[in-house]
Amino acid sequence: MGPNARSLSPVARQAEKLKTDGNHYFKRDRFGAAIDAYTEAITLCPNVPVYWTNRALCHRKRNDWVRVEEDCRRAIQLDNKSVKAHYMLGLALLQKQEYTTGIIELQKALELGRGANPNGYMVEEIWEELAKAKYEEWERASTVRSWELQSLKEACVVALKEKYVLDVSQMEGFVDEATTSHTEQLEALGRVFDKASEADNPTEVPDYLCCRITLDIYRDPVIAPSGHTYERAVILDHLEKVGPFDPVTRESLHPSQLVPNLAIKEAVQAFLYKHGWAYKM
Repeated sequence: MGPNARSLSPVARQAEKLKTDGNHYFKRDRFGAAIDAYTEAITLCPNVPVYWTNRALCHRKRNDWVRVEEDCRRAIQLDNKSVKAHYMLGLALLQKQEYTTGIIELQKALELGRGANPNGYMVEEIWEELAKAKYEEWERASTVRSWELQSLKEACVVALKEKYVLDVSQMEGFVDEATTSHTEQLEALGRVFDKASEADNPTEVPDYLCCRITLDIYRDPVIAPSGHTYERAVILDHLEKVGPFDPVTRESLHPSQLVPNLAIKEAVQAFLYKHGWAYKM
């Protein structure tokens, strides 16, 4: 119960009691019981947004993303500044591969979280999910663009070949000129499409934006005391399975010594923005 519990109506006090019960069940991983408690609280007081976000969190633990979305949308209707509601709604939309709207919700959650508690744990968590979502959308969009460019290039090549055949049939005695022109046009076409595909060419990613271990572009970079940066999941896996030492310097290294490399994270976001993604973190 909160400090103003005595000023609440009997119904509101009962709803708060149910929320407390739900919190108790949640901490013990009894998500079904927690959902029942929060649902009863919602039945009594449907206009309290925290009851909806608490239940959404239980649904998230069960990977029931449809219900996560439903509860978060209702919570946002009641409180448009709910960090948790926008955050979990964003995650639910990403599960449906609705990247654009999902990223917008995560961005909203990040802005609200930074305003409420810039150093809070949720800000870093939201930032990590947002970076990952942006990377995945960029990767997906890059694949789509590459396929579209290749299809368009093939169509242009076919059109040029048809034009060449027509030119040869109409230019008796000038076959060499037609062939030379056709070859030049094909070469020019190749240059145009090579230039157009440069933004999606993975070899264009600068080395400093790639993990030393996986050689993939960073999603969640962390820096070790040695000054070397690694992908968080990869270095944690190394520390657990290989040994508690820096893979480059071999110096002793503990997970608690890893610090988010915000400069590299921002650089990755700038790179993704430049090469085809329209939102900046």
